[in-house]
Amino acid sequence: MVTCFLFANVQAQNSRYIVRFTNKATNPFSLSAPAAYLGPRALQRRAKYAIAIDSTDLPITPRYIDSLRLAGDVVILNASKWLNQVAIKTTDAVALAKINSFPFVLNTSAVAAKTARQNVPVNKEQLGIIDIQKTSDGSPAGAMGTDVYNYGLSHGQVYLHQGAFLHNHGFTGTGMQMAVLDAGFYHYQTLRTFDSARNNNQILGTWDFVANEQSVNEDDTHGMQCLSTIAANMPGRFVGTAPSTSFYLYRTEDVFSETQIEEQNFAAGLEKADSTGVDITSTSLGYNQFDNPATNYTYADMNGNTTISARAADLAAKKGIMMVIAVGNEGQRPWRYLTTPSDGDSVMAVGAVDTLRNVAGFSSHGYSSDGRVKPNVAAVGLRAVVANINGDPSFGNGTSFATPNMAGLTTCLMQAFPEYSNMDVLNAMQQAASRAANPDTLIGYGIPDMKKAFVLLQKKSYSRQVSTNNCTASFLLKLKFDKTMNVIIEKKGNNETTYSNFKTITGSGNFLQKDIIFTDDLITAAAGNNSYRVKIDITGDTSFYADDIVVPVTTLCSNPPNEIKISPNPVVNTIAVAVSRSTATTITIIIRNAAGQRLYSKTYPQQPGAQIQHIDVTSVSRGVYFISVFADGKKVWVERVVK
Repeated sequence: MVTCFLFANVQAQNSRYIVRFTNKATNPFSLSAPAAYLGPRALQRRAKYAIAIDSTDLPITPRYIDSLRLAGDVVILNASKWLNQVAIKTTDAVALAKINSFPFVLNTSAVAAKTARQNVPVNKEQLGIIDIQKTSDGSPAGAMGTDVYNYGLSHGQVYLHQGAFLHNHGFTGTGMQMAVLDAGFYHYQTLRTFDSARNNNQILGTWDFVANEQSVNEDDTHGMQCLSTIAANMPGRFVGTAPSTSFYLYRTEDVFSETQIEEQNFAAGLEKADSTGVDITSTSLGYNQFDNPATNYTYADMNGNTTISARAADLAAKKGIMMVIAVGNEGQRPWRYLTTPSDGDSVMAVGAVDTLRNVAGFSSHGYSSDGRVKPNVAAVGLRAVVANINGDPSFGNGTSFATPNMAGLTTCLMQAFPEYSNMDVLNAMQQAASRAANPDTLIGYGIPDMKKAFVLLQKKSYSRQVSTNNCTASFLLKLKFDKTMNVIIEKKGNNETTYSNFKTITGSGNFLQKDIIFTDDLITAAAGNNSYRVKIDITGDTSFYADDIVVPVTTLCSNPPNEIKISPNPVVNTIAVAVSRSTATTITIIIRNAAGQRLYSKTYPQQPGAQIQHIDVTSVSRGVYFISVFADGKKVWVERVVK
């Protein structure tokens, strides 16, 4: 734990306030023109998941903010349109009184002291910076095998979740965007840990909501360490869980104080992330007690609907963003329970374990105060591999590091299945976790297996249409697969006891939704049910069944009538003569030209059922021909055919 000893003047006056508005009246922005306040990627996300633009998306009415600014010596710090409130800085009592008199102001509340504290020690805990120890460069690298990455020291924290499965199939975060909200990203611009991210222009933007400036490079190390667990790409030493992801880095936390202004910063950061169109956020921050004890939260407040940060987090999730948040490090402290905003009902709260699945004692306990499972899942946060201030891999403890580990893996899964919403992906991960059937208060649904989650979503992508007509079963299967996967159709007839391979579709190309179309001739099949299984074989890794299909076979098909079909007509190269007989018969097929000359003749024994004779007429000249069919020497069919 890092403890900062600061000093406070007990007489310090408040200087920062949150001003809440009653409405968004006379707003120049419109729900019908969201491009004025949401970026293209944000609008694409809304459209993809059918998320309506609503009043929370509208910016705060500009004239309200102008009125605050003109009320006196007032500085606007930031705004939350979702919560319809702004943070201001002022020591002007007259201005504050004027602001409170405005009819569009609901209320104001003090959230931070006037000056840096002096003379009173404050124990400022930021989730997760606990016991950072540098490892030697000679540490074991971890087996490379056939993996696309040589993970080095981070091998264990990736493999605990079968994360290499995602990476090996090409899902490393490419094309995905994440916002990391933290206390600073110390020297991310120069540390070797982030060479790959810098060279590939993966840092898309930054903002410091504490100092209201662009730069976050000179601030606290905590965010840098969290970022490293995702973005590091140091082959043989340290590779993160989603090294190809692109990032927005936002500083919302002030390590020199603990006040609700930081929750307001967090809300403003989420809104900025939403407007840029990020897919996911990672937040290793949490709140329960503040410098001013009068503003402390109680466990009852951990219900997902009370705190500034939890309400903002849930709104972000409502906008389609996957919210991954640390559950807290209070497990061995008097508070013990989760901290906000991990109590949000639509966020993924992450607890901490080690690579041997042991629960970290410091990891905060659930449930939420209203009885929901928290944490949702767990990842490596005990002896997690993170970057130190020199950019080398080191070990650190805290749910702070479990969270970005989990966020990175979640990003890769979302990359594979962009058609599914944040809640779909979260549900799949919970179903694929180690305690899915019996969640507890320490690790919730448990440690997610990303391969299992992948299979669950791949099964979810599967659909089928099956129809029968004239004793032919037609199949249309829709499934996501790629060149590393084969689809095997297995079949078992009504009078058979085991399945056998019926058809194999060899995978090709990228991991995309593809159509599989095939037919099965049911003539002569035993009356009853034909059974089919759809098996997905992921080469050299795993296989699973996506579906069982039952196709009824009627007695009409198993005992077909005496019938003859000739096709096509007109013919170009090959003509098919399909003969169905209810009893054993000797069949003769003869083709004559218009002059009566025999051009083709074939006699063969036919058992009950249907048989098709394919006759090559490529060398036959254009004209009119007659096909005759004889059963046991008796003519039963004549048809005129044109070539």
